[in-house]
Parts: sequence; structure tokens; C-alpha cells
Amino acid sequence: MGPGEEPTWEPDVLPGYWQQTLALGSDPDGEGELVATLVRRGDTGAGTHAVLALHGYTDYFFNTELADHFADRGFTFYALDLHKCGRSHRPGQTPHFTTDLASYDAELDRALAIIARDTAEPAPPRVCVYGHSAGGLVATLWLDRLQRRGAAAQVGALVLNSPFFDLHGPAILRTAPTSAALIALARLRKRQVIRKPTTGGYGTTLHRDYAGEFDYDLDLKPVGGFPITFGWINAIRRGQAKLHRGLDVGVPNLLLRSGHSVAEAPHPEAIQRGDAVLDVAQIARWAGCVGNRQTIAPITDAKHDVFLSLAEPRAAAYRELGRWLDDYLSSESRSTTTNFGQD
Repeated sequence: MGPGEEPTWEPDVLPGYWQQTLALGSDPDGEGELVATLVRRGDTGAGTHAVLALHGYTDYFFNTELADHFADRGFTFYALDLHKCGRSHRPGQTPHFTTDLASYDAELDRALAIIARDTAEPAPPRVCVYGHSAGGLVATLWLDRLQRRGAAAQVGALVLNSPFFDLHGPAILRTAPTSAALIALARLRKRQVIRKPTTGGYGTTLHRDYAGEFDYDLDLKPVGGFPITFGWINAIRRGQAKLHRGLDVGVPNLLLRSGHSVAEAPHPEAIQRGDAVLDVAQIARWAGCVGNRQTIAPITDAKHDVFLSLAEPRAAAYRELGRWLDDYLSSESRSTTTNFGQD
């Protein structure tokens, strides 16, 4: 199937879910033909709202509990496994590898178009975009570009779950000389690994075969993570630099994060109650660069993915999300009523 052909829905590996494979053409980074995978919960509906969820690094969509939460509030739920990630990875490709975060725009635009067509009666739905970690950075940059193109009318909201807004670690990693060196290395050795997978750490707090309670494919989301390359981290740093100059997603946005960070440790019991991946102070510092109409909700004892936390903080995260969605839906309803009365 070529990039211009329309895919069809097929059963997904998750019971009750469906997927479409989106052909994207040749990889500009030279790793063959690219595809993305759009996943949908249940059958199509005629609702007025939908959600499009983006995963982070070493991640893919599997959290049906999150999908159920959105569905309970009337959202048709979609998730996108980005190219080279999760369901979309193909043999010979470096997992999650890209040298430009804007390369995801084409599949994100196509996902929006499919959602509009999928649930077009009585009208295309307003889409809430959801992004976790690196997916939160990708989503924020994409929505800013949609605004600049005047193409964001279909998007109504943004939810960020511990977005990757800065590098975790010593300040020297974020200085201009270091950034210049990173750019040079990314050009010369873009696939060279700068961080190898760990043998434990955050991943062991998640999967049920270790010290977690969630079941997912460890080939698609390995416990120790995928290697990090110069090319990928340079793409992240360029995206973060754009964020730090200030963006405007143009829609109400909710930012969920842990209340504190913890140093990553090999023993899962030491990192069950805190963000062991990012520095939450950095997330807080740059949160205001997303745009106006923002709500920030720190979740006590939450993990990096607040919706994969232990039961108590996970429930608190869902309560915060639920309250915000209720307010958002109420606001959207008032806006629709006002507009109707003026026509």
C-alpha cells in the first residue's frame, strides 16, 4: 500500500481494538520504508470528541485503562505508534530513531484526517491530543506548527504526561558548547550509541514480570530501554530549544507530572514513588512555554508515566484528568451553544 492509498481497519493485538497501517514512504534517514500505526478503541462512533495519544521513547500504546478513562467521558480513543516505534517498527530499522521531530508531522496530520473521516457524523470531532514524555514534546511542537499553518481547527485540547521538556542531568549538558558538539557528532555519527540499555531501573517498576502490574510486549518496550543515539538526542535538543523560545499550541492544556524526582536505581522498590526518568523541576520550569490556558497538576508519589504509577497516585492522576476533562467538555458545550445561537 502506497502513501496515497487509504488503509482499512484490521483487528489489533489488543482485544476490542483496531489498527490501520499508514504507509509513509522512504525514510529520509535511510532505513527503508516507513509506516505508522493508528490504533482505535472499539467501533467508530459519531461523538463530538476524540483523543489522539502519543507514546514516549521506548514505548508504544498498550494502556487500555487510559483509553477506558477517556471513553467513559465520551471520547473516541485513538493512539498512534509513530514510525519505527512499537507496532510500526520494521526489520533493519533503529527503534525510535529520527534526526528531526518534525518528521512525525506527516503521520500526525494523516491521523487527524482519518479521525475526522472516521467519526464525521454529524460533524468531525474536536480532538484532544495526549502526549507522554518525548511524545509530549512531539505533540507540543506539532500543535505549534499547526497553529502557524492555520490548520489547527480540529484540535481542541492538549494533555501532557511528564513531557520531555529538558535533559535530565548536569547543567553542562545544556550549555551552548555542549550543544554545538552534539550537533557536530550527530552529523558525523548519528547512529552512534551514547547511552546503552540498563539492566534494571524504571522499567522494572512497570511490568508485571518484575515489580509492576502492567502487561505489555517486552520486545516493543524492553525493561532496560532502547539505546539512545547522537542523532536522536540532537533532534530532541533542537525541539527543546524551540520550546524554550516559547510556543503557542492555541488550546487549553493540562500538564500532569510527579511531585518529585528520584535518582534511578537498580532496585525497583527505591523508585516506585517518583519520576526516575526526568527532573520534574525542569518540567515545571518550561511548562509556561507551551502557551496560555494551562493547568499544571503535580501528582504526589507518581512515576514518570503518571498513569503507570502505584494504585494511589494513579487514581489521583485519573481524578485530575477527569476533573479537567469535565471542565473542558463543559466549556466546549457552552462555546457550541453560543455559536449556535449566533448563526
